[in-house]
Amino acid sequence: MISEDNVVQLYKQAATVIPEDILNAITDAKESDAKAKEILRTLVKNCEVAEKKSLPLCQDTGNPIFYVERPRTISEKEIKEIIISGTNKATEEIPLRPNAVDSLTNKNLGNVPIIHCEEGNKLKVTLLLKGGGSENVTQFYSLPNNELKAHRDMDGVKKCVLDAVVKAQGKGCPPNIIGVAIGGDVESTIGLAKQQLLRTLDEKPDEFEQEVLTAINTLGIGPMGLGGDTTALAVKFASMPRHPATYFVAVVFGCWSLRRASYG
Repeated sequence: MISEDNVVQLYKQAATVIPEDILNAITDAKESDAKAKEILRTLVKNCEVAEKKSLPLCQDTGNPIFYVERPRTISEKEIKEIIISGTNKATEEIPLRPNAVDSLTNKNLGNVPIIHCEEGNKLKVTLLLKGGGSENVTQFYSLPNNELKAHRDMDGVKKCVLDAVVKAQGKGCPPNIIGVAIGGDVESTIGLAKQQLLRTLDEKPDEFEQEVLTAINTLGIGPMGLGGDTTALAVKFASMPRHPATYFVAVVFGCWSLRRASYG
């Protein structure tokens, strides 16, 4: 069973230590632009300082999203209570920026985790700290789209992703990791796209993912939107069944410091 202290350590790992696969992708990026090269070097230095001093990688410590797999012998209610109390403790100890505000009153609420639970064979808890900047540039499409000349096929999906990246420009702190999903209803399609951000970057991309990534990196947007060859580090794609009347495409952005960590 996970403890409150385990939750605090999960936050500390996610907030202060960049995942190795992402650091490697930044370090290994093939960049021809001098300014972009310097930005990438600065990002790597930022990671080194954050880990050495146990400080958050970014001042926006993100919206905490938990993905929990649990055996039926473990109470979902108990896990959620532990995650909430661990979140409160981590906010004070690490510290984390209190990122939750009441949508009606603007009163600060500290940090309020979003918790997704499903039944599994063993307990596994994954934390994604999702920054507000990258969340703001999320795009959702319904195909066909006459403006983009995007039809209900993979070429249409590619046009949606490129349109989303062009609209984002330097917002969302590129180089981005981009999750793409098709199918489902509105809620499940966006959720599936976001879950793709949990996949490691050292997974070999499929043909479509590589094709879209290459196209993105020819746009010239570059790190932080200041020009260059490295607008995205990876594209992760998934699909699910859809209603025959719908064809949804969700494009979700992760910032360069995509912060995730797992327990169990």
